[in-house]
Amino acid sequence: MYPFTKQLINYMCNDNSKKLSFLILDVKGNYYSMVKNFAIESNRLNDVIVIELNGKYTYNPLDKPAIKSSVLANRLKTILLLFSPNNSESYWLDKAEQVIENCITFCRLYNNYYVTFEELHKLVTDKSYYTSKMHDVRKTFLSGKLKENEIYDLLSCINFLENDYFSLDERTYNILKSEITRITNCFVSDYEVLNTFCPNKYKENFFGFQDSIKTGKIVVLNLNIGKYKNLSKIIAAYLKLDFQTDVISQLSNKVMRTTCFISDEYQEYVTSSDAEFFAQSREAKCINIVTTQSYTSLLHTLNNQYSVKVIIQNLVNKLWFRTDDIFTIEDAQKQIGKEDKEKFSRSISENSKENNYNYLMKNFSSLDSTLSESINTYSQFDFSYDYNFFTQSLETFSCLAFLSDGNKIIKPDKIKMMPYFKGGLNEKT
Repeated sequence: MYPFTKQLINYMCNDNSKKLSFLILDVKGNYYSMVKNFAIESNRLNDVIVIELNGKYTYNPLDKPAIKSSVLANRLKTILLLFSPNNSESYWLDKAEQVIENCITFCRLYNNYYVTFEELHKLVTDKSYYTSKMHDVRKTFLSGKLKENEIYDLLSCINFLENDYFSLDERTYNILKSEITRITNCFVSDYEVLNTFCPNKYKENFFGFQDSIKTGKIVVLNLNIGKYKNLSKIIAAYLKLDFQTDVISQLSNKVMRTTCFISDEYQEYVTSSDAEFFAQSREAKCINIVTTQSYTSLLHTLNNQYSVKVIIQNLVNKLWFRTDDIFTIEDAQKQIGKEDKEKFSRSISENSKENNYNYLMKNFSSLDSTLSESINTYSQFDFSYDYNFFTQSLETFSCLAFLSDGNKIIKPDKIKMMPYFKGGLNEKT
């Protein structure tokens, strides 16, 4: 991953109109230091935007006034699926999405269209807080300051929240609260998290990717998933969805900036929407580089084999390292295809004219015997690389490469990789 990152950061680094824009998801918390070094070498340190706790930048994922409440709510539902991939009861997730959508709509009306996870948490868990804010909205309504569409939104969300959410029986109400607060609790239970991702409107200084793509910024998420498991997944998924939306929106523009998405341990952040994005991102000039432990790891997160296959299909260039995962091996074998392989069989036979049984030695003795050997060769249509190749023949730092030169697919072959810690990154390419 490091050599690819270095080359892409360095590409057209002195041309402000052509240097690449990035989103880099750092799952382990050690990628940022290398990105910083590469940026210094390419004189792009000022382009680096690090999203981290107590860092220079604050980011509010819900501050998207131009995006409909339903879209934001659907994003949160997508993130909820990361925490419960095997949830077969879609009712709770669908209902949670409805509650989130109406709470976002209501929050926009009393908070000048500025929504945070803190406000969302209060509205979902505390009916008295909703009542107090309802009093403020009523004053705004009576003063005639609400537009026609805002009045419609107000009546719609009041009807849902009061007649459909807060009036639920206690058990159902608590289940819905627990579903939603799996996300919101991450932001309100820690002071550092609250300040970084639920900032005051005037302290927010990273607003998403619309401007960062235009100016060629390098956005890096630096949150160790081992330390901040749920928070890391939420912010990573939101950054990814923001990035994908703004990249695809470039298709309606006459000028497009080449972008790059890099994710280590991609199985931690993969969402079903990635399948559609990868299918369209080539036209939007987005380079996607992801690594995963195995295809089964992606399947475990998504719990949808068809989504996994679409994602794999749209990643044209692949490097397969040694693996014991059957799903990965079988998919790789099918993609590479079959070829005629030469096989041979060998047999030995003995013929004799006179055979006598020796009762003392308890065996047969033969006279005038002849031995014959036959070797048969034939062709068999079989996979180009067998199971043993993937499980045993690939040494450390070697892989099977399936690559394209832009016009055609290069014949798959085993290649030796240069480890970055052995000085490979210091060599000019």
